[in-house]
Parts: sequence; C-alpha cells; structure tokens
Amino acid sequence: MYQQVLDPIADSLGWSSLVAALPLAVLFVLLGGVRMRAWLASLIALAVSLAVAIWAYGMPAGQALLAGTEGAAFGFYPILWIVINALWVYNITVTTGHFDVLRRSFAQVSDDHRLQAVLIAFSFGALLEALAGFGTPVAVTSVMLIALGFQPIKAAVLALTANTAPVAFGAMATPILTLGKVTGESSDTLGAMVGRQTPILAVFVPLVLVAIVDGRRGLRETWPTALLCGAAFGVAQYVTANFISVPLADVVASLVSAAAVVLAVRLRPHRAARPAPVAGGAADEPTPEFAARVEKGGEPDPRAEVARAYAPYAIIIAVFVVCQIDQVKEQLDKATRTFSWPGLDLTGPTGKPLTLPTFNFNYLTTPGTQMLVAGLITMAVLGVGLGKALRAYWTTLVQLKWAIITVMAVLALAFVMNASGQTVTLGTWMAGAGGAFALLSPVLGWLGTAVTGSDTSSNSLFGALQVTAANKADLSPVLMAATNSSGGVLGKMVSPQNLAIAAAAVGLDGREGDIFRRVVLWSLLFLAGMCLLSGLQSTGVLGWMVP
Repeated sequence: MYQQVLDPIADSLGWSSLVAALPLAVLFVLLGGVRMRAWLASLIALAVSLAVAIWAYGMPAGQALLAGTEGAAFGFYPILWIVINALWVYNITVTTGHFDVLRRSFAQVSDDHRLQAVLIAFSFGALLEALAGFGTPVAVTSVMLIALGFQPIKAAVLALTANTAPVAFGAMATPILTLGKVTGESSDTLGAMVGRQTPILAVFVPLVLVAIVDGRRGLRETWPTALLCGAAFGVAQYVTANFISVPLADVVASLVSAAAVVLAVRLRPHRAARPAPVAGGAADEPTPEFAARVEKGGEPDPRAEVARAYAPYAIIIAVFVVCQIDQVKEQLDKATRTFSWPGLDLTGPTGKPLTLPTFNFNYLTTPGTQMLVAGLITMAVLGVGLGKALRAYWTTLVQLKWAIITVMAVLALAFVMNASGQTVTLGTWMAGAGGAFALLSPVLGWLGTAVTGSDTSSNSLFGALQVTAANKADLSPVLMAATNSSGGVLGKMVSPQNLAIAAAAVGLDGREGDIFRRVVLWSLLFLAGMCLLSGLQSTGVLGWMVP
C-alpha cells in the first residue's frame, strides 16, 4: 500500500508544490519553448513525473509504473476510442465525396471566411462537443476549415479556440455529472451554476475567432453577426442548463447559434473577404489539397446528395439521443465491467482508499462505441462497402499514430501525478489562499484540463478539493465546484492531448509547439476573465448569480 504525502519536501507545502509542478513545467517548456514534438515532450515529462513520484514522494517504483500503465490504458479507452471512431466516420464521408457536398453546403450559407469559421468551428463544433467531446470537434472542424481554404495551422488554432464554451456540457454533460458524483452536490445545481459562467465566455469566443481570421478588419466588418452568434449560444445554454435539461445544454445552444448566423447572413449579407495575414497566423490562401479538389462549376448539388451528406451527423445525434434514454442506458450499462487495476493499492493523505485504481470498461455506454455504431449505420446509408470502410479505418489510425502516443503518454503522466500525490499537493497549496481562493479556483480547473485534456478528468481530480477549500474559506461550495469546470474548459486548447489531435487532423505532426504558441495567450486571457468573474460571484457584487 502507498499512502500519499502532501508535503514530502522539507515538510513544506510550498517547496513540495514547486517540485510537484516540475513535470508540467517540463512539458510546456518543451512544447512552447524548445518546439519539441508533442509525443517526445510527453514521454520526457512522463519520465520526470515518475522520477518525482519515486524519489521525492517515496512512491514504490512498481506502483508508479502501474499508475502510468492505467493512465495509458485510459488514454486509449475511452478517449482515443472516441476520437478514432469519430474521425473514421469523417473519413468515410471523404471517400464517398459527401464531405465535399457538406463543405459546399456550408459555403453556400456565406462565402465570407470569417463567418464560415464561426459557423463551423463554434456552432458545428459545439454540436460535436455536445455529442462526443474528447477531441472530436477539434479533429473534425479543423479538417472542414482546411477544405474551405484555410491554412492548416490557422484551422487548428480556430478549432482549438472555439472548443471552449461548450466543453463543460460536452458528451451530454459528462463533466457536470462527474462533478456532482465526486462532490456530492446536485448535478442540476452545478449545471445551473456553470450555465451562469460559460455563457458569458460564449459571447466573446466568436469575436475572437473573426479576429484570428482577419484581425481588426474582421472585427470591424463582422462583429454584429459574431456577437449575435455568441449571445444566442450563451442565452440558449443558460436557459437550457437552468430550466430544461443540463445534458441538452450544448445541443440546444449549438443549433440556436447556427440558426442565428444563418438568419443574420440572410438579412444582412456580408461582402466576401479573403482574410489578410494577421499576427500569429498565415494568410488564408487555398491549400494544395483544396486547390486539387474538383469544384462544381456553380451547379448546386442535388438535394438528395445534400441530405446524404448531412445524414452521418443526423445519425450520430439520433444514436446518442437514443442511448441517453434512461431505459436504454440502463440496459447498456449492464455490459460495463469494473475492476481494480492490478497491483495498485493507494490511499490518500488521510488514509482513505483512493478510487483511482478503479477502471471502468464500459463497452456500450462509452461515446466511442456509440460513434462506431453510428459509423456502421452511415456505411449503409452512404452505400459504403466493408473493404472501403476498413481502408478508411486504417487511414484514420495512420493519421493519428503520433497523437495516439501523445495522448497515452499525457494520461500516463496525469495518473502518475494523481497517484503519487503531486496533483493534490498543488491543489492543496492553492486552496490555502483563503478568501482569495475564489480568484484562483478557475486556475485549478485550467491546470487539471491542461494536464489531462479532459474537463471530466479535471473535475474528478479537483472537484472534491474545491468543495473542501470552499468550506474552509467560507465560500459557496457550489460556486467553487462549478468554477473548476468552467475554468477547466479554458485549459482544453493548450492540452498536449488536444494539440496532438489537432496537429494530426490537419497534417502538422511535430508542430504542436507552433500551435501551442498561437493559442496559449487566448487561453490565459479567457482564464483571467473567468478568475475575475468567479471572484465577483463570491462577493456581493455578483453573488446573486449563485443558485
């Protein structure tokens, strides 16, 4: 048995926190400063986390390695299982030519690249986040943007930046449901609180997207439509999360925001503009892949083909909605196998056994398997044979080969840090800030998601700690727990896991560091705003917003 120690370095929480932060510091320096390939940087950071766990925290080497293997397994299943199958469905549509039909359909809404970025990266990406999450929207929307003529690196930056406001309610509100489980608070109440934070963020995200695409000119010329999109999303997310259904918050918000963009374009057409080069991005000249595509000479696609192009996404929605029905979900849950990871015997600083070694192998309820079922139905609808589908699956695995290594290494790192106590040390040190913890609470959520790539995992790591810190500092437990999730959504865009998925999707393996440098400032800027909002909501200024 290994019992965690909060302050192994000189019995000091401060010094121990500095040592505990070494793996994260190494990871981000190698990515952003040295520009090392993400898979290699992740493996080096994993080695550092193992060294800290063994020599600084006194964790037995065997247990530390076993924790890493559990993390790697969790990285593949369920996370990569979701991404692989989602990209497979996309690759099927590419092989049949229906992806081009879908692209032309989106392009017909507006030929303005700035609004295309908002519609696809933000609204459509939010729908994918609502249904699958775990990197799926980043992978799919970045490729769609490339097909519309965006440079790969800018497409990745747009997809990552857009994948923020919807994340807390992603995968049918899995992060919120998990947060309720680990904190003992009502998931409906927590969802309502998150629904009073992330909608404010949503208002600004489309404005940032048009700024990334076209700088000040983009803001000047398209801000009304971008603001309308963000406001529509925010209001719909707030109303749905507070008064209708927490799991459906993103589904409703994404559809409402897309409808708002389409309506705005119809009422106020924008002059088509090819975005100019802006700081941190390249000019959006058509890529060679895009130029090589056979364009239809102004002839509209038949309605039947347009319907078939949208069919895969309608199928995905239908499959996920059916699987959320209580009776169906109950039957699917029977296939879940839960077991303790062999050789791991862990307790917290108080001697209480940790749930970390518990591994859930949910064969049917995982979004990855449901995405696979949607893909099989898509094969039938699009008339794709087994041979072509298998070739598309192999293409997907080759496309994600480096991302697979990166994700498994990063999750191994996260599990080693969690098992040894490095994560708890960092969280406890930050929780010692007293009343000022309300300002720091989002940072803890950001840190958890940045490490694991998942707001769900961040809530699992720090949700209970947020409640404990709130009680010690006489703050609202609901506010602090919800803020962990809201702050966590902003760590998604700098997570090595998601950087690797984005880079793999757009064909920029090895340039994760370049993408990181273009998104990290937006992540920190949004984080500062969330810290300010959390601080004000803990006082009389905005305290009325807490349910």
